[in-house]
Amino acid sequence: MPTVEMELGSLVFPEAGPVPGVVLIHDVWGLADHTRDLAGRLAGEGFSVLALDLYRREAEVKIDNPGVWMRGLSDPQAIADVEEAAVFLRAHESVGNRKVGVIGFCMGGMYALLAACGSPGIDASVAYYGLLSHAHGILYDEAGLDPAKKPRQPLDAAAERSCPLLCFFGDTDEFIPLSDIELLRERLAAGGPPAEAVVYPGCGHAFMNDTRADVYRPETAQHAWDRMLTFFRQQLA
Repeated sequence: MPTVEMELGSLVFPEAGPVPGVVLIHDVWGLADHTRDLAGRLAGEGFSVLALDLYRREAEVKIDNPGVWMRGLSDPQAIADVEEAAVFLRAHESVGNRKVGVIGFCMGGMYALLAACGSPGIDASVAYYGLLSHAHGILYDEAGLDPAKKPRQPLDAAAERSCPLLCFFGDTDEFIPLSDIELLRERLAAGGPPAEAVVYPGCGHAFMNDTRADVYRPETAQHAWDRMLTFFRQQLA
């Protein structure tokens, strides 16, 4: 499949097209081999995939503490990057003005959820173990967060979603307690486009990551992957 490296990130798409587009948002570790592999797999299923590089403006990416790094990122800038990527992808010949979805993992899952809440040009969103709260967990800072960089937590944005949303979680995720997931479900049930939060028993954070034997759950990963494909094929048709 053709792969094109560009300023926005890495674009991979089937030769037979045009096809629906998907913006893929990486986890905290950036546009790594695992992310590129996921993009290639998704393209192999019949989508044009732009693996977005959120760190392309950074002079140096040195992540000693993932929580500190994520708390210092600008959510509005990240969402603007997702929207720019969606506009580019929709206009690309591999998509030809067809629908565009977004998918993200961990930090990227958080941005996939936020992008589903008011971002123009996003037709469907899938969030894998996206961070939900600023009140506790890895995004919590006892000194408080910069409101310009972190204007709203994903839990608060969820009720304002503007496109169908599918979320995946593990029930033993150290960063996302079940209480947050239940609150998310309540807000998704309040109205709006179709949405679902799926919780897998016996799984923790990053259960899709086959480069980490300590957390990877192959059967769950395949089940979630298949559900994601069904969702995108329905919503982006």
